[in-house]
Amino acid sequence: MPVTCTKTSLPGVVVIETPVFQDDRGFFLESYHEAKFQEFGLPARFVQDNHSHSGANILRGLHYQLKKPQGKLIRVVFGSILDVAVDIRTDSPHFGHWVGVQLDADGKRQLYVPPGFAHGFYVLSESADVLYKCSDFYDSQDDRGIHWADPNIGIEWPAKNPILSGKDSSLPTLAQAREKGLLPAI
Repeated sequence: MPVTCTKTSLPGVVVIETPVFQDDRGFFLESYHEAKFQEFGLPARFVQDNHSHSGANILRGLHYQLKKPQGKLIRVVFGSILDVAVDIRTDSPHFGHWVGVQLDADGKRQLYVPPGFAHGFYVLSESADVLYKCSDFYDSQDDRGIHWADPNIGIEWPAKNPILSGKDSSLPTLAQAREKGLLPAI
C-alpha cells in the first residue's frame, strides 16, 4: 500500500494517507517519511513538533505567522476534529476561500497546510489530541490570526458558540487584516 496524497479545493492543501499495518497487537504506521512525502512536493524539513489537547466544543484559530510562515502537517492521535485552512495570500485566486477536513484518530489521515494559509480546528469529540509538525519555528512576535466567524469567509463550523480563548475571540476579520497590511502575498 503506497502513501496517497489527495488534493483539496485549495492548491497545496492536501490530505495524506499512509498505510496502516494492523494485527491483534495493535497497529503501526509511518506518520512521516521524508522521501515519500517529497514525491508529493511536501517539505522535507520540519523544525518543530506541537501537541495540543482540547476538550469538546473548543475552537482554536484561525492562526498564522506573517514573516515566518509555517507549513503544518496535522494529525489527530485521540478524538476527532474539523481541521480548517483558509487561503490568506492576497495575490491568490483562492484568497478568502476555505477547506475543512475531518481528521480523527481512527482514520489516521493527515492534512498538510502550506505557508500562506490561516489554520484552525474545532473539536468534534469529547476531547482531542492534535499533533502537528511545523516547517518554521513559532515566533510569538509574529503571531497573527483571523476571526473564526468572519462572515466574508463563511466557514461552516459545527457550532455557533464554540469555546474560544480571549485572543481568538478578538481577532480581526480578513478585510481588517488586509487593510492593516497583515496578510502575506504569494
